[in-house]
Amino acid sequence: MEIRNIAIIAHVDHGKTTLTDALMRQTGMVTAEGVTMDSNALELERGITIYAKNTSVYYPPKDSGREVTKINIVDTPGHSDFGSEVERVLRSIDTVLLLVDAQEGPMPQTRFVLKKSLELGLKPIVIVNKIDKPAARPDDVHEMVLELFLELGANDEQLDFTTVFAIGRDGIAKMKLTDDSKDLTPLLETILREVPAATGDKNLPARMQSFNLAYDNFLGRLAVCRMYEGTIHNGDTVFVKQHDGKTVSGKLTKLFSFEGIKRVETQEAVAGDIVMIAGLPTVYIGDTICKDENAESLPSINIDEPTISLNFLVNDSPFAGREGKFVTGRQIRDRLEKELEVNVGLRIDWNNNEFFTVYGRGELHIAILLENMRREGFELQVSQPQVIIKEVDGVKTEPFEEVTVDVSDSMASAVIARLTERKGLLMNVKQGHGSQRLTFEIPTRGLLGYKGQFVIDTKGNGILSSRFIEFREYVGEIKRTSVGSMVSMNTGKVLAFALDNLQQRGTLYLDPGTEVYEGMVIGNVSKGEDLFVNPTKGKQLTNMRASGSDGTVYLAATMKLDIEKAMEIMSGDEYIEITPKSVRLRKKAMKK
Repeated sequence: MEIRNIAIIAHVDHGKTTLTDALMRQTGMVTAEGVTMDSNALELERGITIYAKNTSVYYPPKDSGREVTKINIVDTPGHSDFGSEVERVLRSIDTVLLLVDAQEGPMPQTRFVLKKSLELGLKPIVIVNKIDKPAARPDDVHEMVLELFLELGANDEQLDFTTVFAIGRDGIAKMKLTDDSKDLTPLLETILREVPAATGDKNLPARMQSFNLAYDNFLGRLAVCRMYEGTIHNGDTVFVKQHDGKTVSGKLTKLFSFEGIKRVETQEAVAGDIVMIAGLPTVYIGDTICKDENAESLPSINIDEPTISLNFLVNDSPFAGREGKFVTGRQIRDRLEKELEVNVGLRIDWNNNEFFTVYGRGELHIAILLENMRREGFELQVSQPQVIIKEVDGVKTEPFEEVTVDVSDSMASAVIARLTERKGLLMNVKQGHGSQRLTFEIPTRGLLGYKGQFVIDTKGNGILSSRFIEFREYVGEIKRTSVGSMVSMNTGKVLAFALDNLQQRGTLYLDPGTEVYEGMVIGNVSKGEDLFVNPTKGKQLTNMRASGSDGTVYLAATMKLDIEKAMEIMSGDEYIEITPKSVRLRKKAMKK
């Protein structure tokens, strides 16, 4: 049986997972309704892919009379914070399906993943997806993709890419816009025609490389590997050539292949296939696993460095221990060590006795980790995210990002003004039909805390995307927030009477009846200075009643805090208190 190995890459929300789900349904790998590649609870809630996942389909059908081919598919995340998931996947496959939205066209992450693919010599198959959108412009987008290929230095073979037009949600693909199609057969046939069969000498000693990690409570660390040579058997003794030059031996206790989204235990795997192995507790991304101890290591897999850092601490607020099951420093450390088993974009400094410094690829990258921890019963507090500042050849440098903004003409000036204030440099403007696409280069510090303001400035109708470019010279101070914090001076339950007066000063974060403590942040102050207030103050009661004195209290809608929003609005002298049931902001110094 021939094997084809492909990855689906795209910008966030361009339809990768939806298309993969449709491919599995049409090839009979999924029969139950509602089964999807996005199986994680957070992925289902947010509608984005966070973790790269493997699946496989078989095509053509066995009753077609043609030889059946196994197509291994890796579904990758589209958000730039999870770029480390994409980078390592590209080394394990032979071709990529590059999805581009028929309305939005190429976006920052499209450029990032395509650049990585072209550098590895891969020849992408371009899929212009969502051609049923009312504002779809597939022909224009096709030209924009060609321009992007040229800009990124694609060679002549790569420029001669095949384009497929698709409606992933409906499971339809066509080679020409005018074609009549009812399923994804044109795409599957293109994969068989354009993707080279996975190669490798099956008679050589087995050699494979891990490109993804997983963890099982019974089997321990699992590694997803691409087989490059030979045949491997369950129970074989193998040698792991690690990235630091060390070689360790181990025995495979389990060997799995992929059938649809299920991992199926198998006794052997051959060159060209993608498999999952257990029994090697020290295996890491990029390690070469081989039968011959003297075999040459495969080229290492490089992963971009983190760009932000923040401190994880034991929660010491007055409400500590009320809601969490895991509250000690030892428990938090154990959980973070477990996260390092599978989260290769994460780095942690254990050297401080009071806190753990966690380094990540962006605010969303860290927020997903914290959200998973709180759902597991952890309680902790974290400091304000800070960008990583490095000194290169005696020059202070910081990370820069390319930001792409799609916004209506009437709102473009407000966005330009905000980003320019944050040291952003406007690089390009493209006019559309009543809209503009603005491209900026801006320090990562300038983006921290901006997304909430962007929603306000564009009334929720703008699209903002970014990708890491490189470290550049430090640009000086950037003012991130223009509001102060409204801080409680008392402990108790919040009363509506008190909030009625306080809402005139700014935006509140909590509703009447919520318990607060001294030093807890209950809202912001539009004047820009911290304000210490008493949200537990009740109305003075007397025996006299007067006209107009007992009016109804009307409270504006509060801004509910989640982890990402709290990261955006917090100040440097504050912590986010995270528990299974609550997300609170508090001052580091509890007393005024």
